[in-house]
Amino acid sequence: QAQLVESGGGLVQPGGSLRLSCAGSGSIFSRYTMAWYRQASGKQRELVALITSSHNTNYAESVKGRFTIFRDNAKKTVYLQMNSLKPEDTGDYYCNSVFGAESFWGQGTQVTVSS
Repeated sequence: QAQLVESGGGLVQPGGSLRLSCAGSGSIFSRYTMAWYRQASGKQRELVALITSSHNTNYAESVKGRFTIFRDNAKKTVYLQMNSLKPEDTGDYYCNSVFGAESFWGQGTQVTVSS
């Protein structure tokens, strides 16, 4: 069973940057599709970015050109580099892994973009 642990959240001013990390486990980490979701207060959880085992990526329209998802399979870690942050990026960010019928979630890390 995979375990996911996020880190890197915090408070940042608009226009700033943060890098989130998600450390995974398991011998087949490289075969998982990994994704970042976020949930703002009072809103549904939404997909922010995903990266497949082949390193293909997909982004929400709202973060294209600002966020980058990448993975280091040797470290069993997926990252979300967030640049040019906006107040509307505020929320709890969750890491997700999918392989076949299996899906796992991390506990989340909070990102607050505010001056």
